[in-house]
Amino acid sequence: FTLVMKNTSQGLSHGHYDKMSFSYYNNSNEILQDYGLARFVNIEQKNGGGYLKENKTWAKQTIAHNTLIQDETTHFKGDFETGSLHFSELFLFDNSNQDVQIVSAKENNAYPDSQLHRTMVVLNLPNFENPVLLDIFDVKSNAKHQYDLPYYYNGQFLATNFKYESPKTLEPLGTKNGYQHLWKEGNAIVNDSKAQLNWMNDNQFYSLTTVTSKSDEIILARTGANDPEFNLRRDPTFIIRKKDTQNATFVTAIETHGSYSYVTESAKNAYSNIHNLEIVFQDATYIGVKIIDKKGVETLFIFNSKNNDASQKNEITINNKVYNWTGTYYKTNIE
Repeated sequence: FTLVMKNTSQGLSHGHYDKMSFSYYNNSNEILQDYGLARFVNIEQKNGGGYLKENKTWAKQTIAHNTLIQDETTHFKGDFETGSLHFSELFLFDNSNQDVQIVSAKENNAYPDSQLHRTMVVLNLPNFENPVLLDIFDVKSNAKHQYDLPYYYNGQFLATNFKYESPKTLEPLGTKNGYQHLWKEGNAIVNDSKAQLNWMNDNQFYSLTTVTSKSDEIILARTGANDPEFNLRRDPTFIIRKKDTQNATFVTAIETHGSYSYVTESAKNAYSNIHNLEIVFQDATYIGVKIIDKKGVETLFIFNSKNNDASQKNEITINNKVYNWTGTYYKTNIE
C-alpha cells in the first residue's frame, strides 16, 4: 500500500489547485485516484494530442481532487499568481513505526478566512487483514461556509448503509469551478452517526466509513456533464457535504478487504469490518478517534494538532480515563 499526500507548492503552470489532496494505491491499483491532466498525449483525434479545454474547466479545479472545497470555489479562486505564492506547511511526517505511519499538513492560504489541517494515518489493526487508512480533515474558519470533501474511488459501486435518492433526469452538480462537469447521480441526508460506501475493484473489496453529523449530505456523482466530445473519463465520486458550518471535522476510514474468485464464483470477506467510527474527544488541541471492529476490539487514536514536538508530554481525560504519552500522537488497542 502506498499513500501519496500532496503538501507542495503550486507546481508552476502545470500545477492544479489541489492543496492536501491524496492518492492511495494497492500495489498497481489506484484505490483513491487523482484525475491528473485532461489530455490524450500525441493522439491526434483529441485536439491534436494537446491539452483539452477541460484541463482548465475540470482537471485543474479543486473539486476534481480528493481535498476540501469551500463554497464550491476553487483554491486561491483558481488564480495562478496567488497560488504560486504559497505552499502547504508540513506539520508531521513519521514512518518509523510500521503499525502507525502518519503524515499531517496545514494550509492557511487556499481560502483566506479558513485554516485547513489534514492528517492521514496508515494503521495496522487487530482483526483487519490489510492496513486501514484513517483520514482526519479539520477546517476552522471565521465564518460559516459549505464544505465538500470528495473521494474519487476506482471500481464498481456495491452498496451503502443509507438510503439515497436517484434522480430520473441527471443534472450537473453546479455551474462553475468544475462542478458543471459532475453528474449528480444520487444524494441522501444522513441521520446516522456514520455513512458507509462499499465497492469492488480488480477482485478486491473496499469500504469507506465516515463520521457524519445530523443534516450532513452525501452526494453520489460522476464526471461527464457538459462534455459533448466525451473528453473526460466517467469516474465515480463520493462527496460528503456540510452546509452552513463554521468549523468542521471530517473523519474517514478506508479499508481494503476480501477477494472474489471467478473460478469458484465466490466472495470472501466482502463487507466492512468496522462496527463503529466516532470522534470521542475534541478540543482546540486534541482529537480522539475510536475505531470499533465487529469483534468488539477498540482502537483509540489521539492526535495533538497544535504541537509536533516529539518530546511533548500530553495528558487528557476521555470518558473518565486519563491518557498520558510523549509525542504528537497516541494509539492503543482495547480488547
